[in-house]
Amino acid sequence: MCGIAGIFEFDPAARADADLLRRMTELIAHRGPDDWGHVVHGNVALGHRRLSIIDLSPGGHQPMSSEDGSVWITYNGECYNYPELAARLRALGHRFRSNSDTEVILHLYLERGERFLEEIDGMFALAIWDERKQMLRLARDRIGIKPLYYYTDDRRLLFASEMKAILADDRITMDIDTVALAHYFNLLSIPDPRSILKGIRKLSPGHYLTVSRRGIEEHCYWRLDVQPENSTRFEAVCGEFRERFGAALVAGRLKPAIHVVLPLEQAAEAHRMMKASEHFGKIVLRVS
Repeated sequence: MCGIAGIFEFDPAARADADLLRRMTELIAHRGPDDWGHVVHGNVALGHRRLSIIDLSPGGHQPMSSEDGSVWITYNGECYNYPELAARLRALGHRFRSNSDTEVILHLYLERGERFLEEIDGMFALAIWDERKQMLRLARDRIGIKPLYYYTDDRRLLFASEMKAILADDRITMDIDTVALAHYFNLLSIPDPRSILKGIRKLSPGHYLTVSRRGIEEHCYWRLDVQPENSTRFEAVCGEFRERFGAALVAGRLKPAIHVVLPLEQAAEAHRMMKASEHFGKIVLRVS
């Protein structure tokens, strides 16, 4: 878990408030105790709180820039297929300074442009500032595992991993969204894109925002395509799910020789799923 935050001023002559960015990231310091970083480029500011997971070296420091400094990323998440993406990008001439999945995603954006999200297998919330295009992109993973909140008015946009970081700006009022409150009483959750406060929204899963001096546009890059097959037997579907889930868990989400500790009530089912996978030998299960 990491934390991201940032500011975009719609007036290109304005300068993003570095002190506000500092307060925003301090409020989510618990999400990333290992490192922190701030960058301010005129009307844009990006912040990060780092919990080191994949690359533990200083090479994974964020916000991270492209080699020429024209594109910056702040990122929270994990890209499961980053080794495959990195190999493909190296074949195309890209060079990496770290072993971080963050840098792979940055280079994927440089190579693929707005289509880069289609190739990421993982959970993430990210912001990319492209100085060449004077455009900020905010994106969230396909099913919304990682959170991303934002607030906008006619002057600026603020975003962060948690709502309280946005409230570091004391100009934002804490007015309750009564529709969201009704959803909470009914569902015990608040469906995206609403939040409990008026004016603060959650970026919907599978969506990204483009933010420029012209305004904000929201785009959908993925939808769950549900097409039931009535002719398929239930037992066959369950078997296929176990195979796919086990293979994905081992091949993509866990690295070789990782020890997994599970509570007793989950270990038996996890063992069955692992056994269904041909890669089962990679994982050692321990029961707590």
